[in-house]
Amino acid sequence: MAAEDCPEQAPFDRIILTAASEDPPGPLLEQLRVGGIMVLPVGQSDTVQTLVKVVKTEDGLDYHELRSVRFVPLLEGLGKENA
Repeated sequence: MAAEDCPEQAPFDRIILTAASEDPPGPLLEQLRVGGIMVLPVGQSDTVQTLVKVVKTEDGLDYHELRSVRFVPLLEGLGKENA
């Protein structure tokens, strides 16, 4: 189940994505609690990506690059079709 499918359970303290996205998904950032943390690989699937930690603060989002990684791409909509 994708987090976009359960906004009624938000806000979340922690979110971890195990597939690469070119940018942190907006719907997930919106569902993150102030003080919450999201960790995800960011970048195109055919290149080395960056593992990023996003912390939601009262003032916005703080991004921290952690290390280079390689993950499969995040594909929108496939979870809904296979559910």
